Amino acid sequence: MLSDNIRIDSKILGYALQYRVYRPEGVAAKAPLPTVYVTDGQWYLKDGGFKETLDRMIASHVITPVMAVFVDARNPDKPAENRRNDQFMCNQAYANFFAGELVPTVEAHFAALANRDHRLIMGLSFGGLNAGCFGLMVPSVFGKIAMQSPASDKHVKLLMGLYKNNPVQLVRMFLSVGKKKDNTSAVRRFHKLLVKKGYDVTYKEVPYGHEWANWRPLIDDVLTTFYGTAKTG
Repeated sequence: MLSDNIRIDSKILGYALQYRVYRPEGVAAKAPLPTVYVTDGQWYLKDGGFKETLDRMIASHVITPVMAVFVDARNPDKPAENRRNDQFMCNQAYANFFAGELVPTVEAHFAALANRDHRLIMGLSFGGLNAGCFGLMVPSVFGKIAMQSPASDKHVKLLMGLYKNNPVQLVRMFLSVGKKKDNTSAVRRFHKLLVKKGYDVTYKEVPYGHEWANWRPLIDDVLTTFYGTAKTG
């Protein structure tokens, strides 16, 4: 079941956002579930088929039941205004919004496992950069992060510097990139740094570019990595 858009007026950001919440059919409304927070949620629903992927994987018992929160970066009063370029650039206020407003609000109204180890933040391109930033900025909130083709070479270089110069956090990671017209070399270097630092990271390369042909099929991999029925944690 997918909710309608839910509006949240953020005091931290000084403006309103909206999000939609998914809970699987057949699961009691009061049963607490792990939660996937998805930036660019409107695109993941429309172009990524995320809801259908969840329905299929949960029904076939490939993953445990999970809840998903699809966060829309656009101005709810003016959808043509997309704030993602500002929100996703290691924006401390945006991280504080998740930690101090969005996550507590979701967990106050929907049954969720209120523990960092049961929360995943994920995104693509700039949203992938955002997930990487959250791994350092709010590791007490998210114990799992998934980065699909994080932004551009220069942004990956920024992430590398942050991860190189900061203490290792106890977060599990999924990192992916395309081999064609994507920032492949930069992401490979980032992956090597993460492994060297000792992070638990699942890494995937696919023969596509910075596009949905790359990202859409890997939604399965992200979910299986963190919530597969053969996995724990």
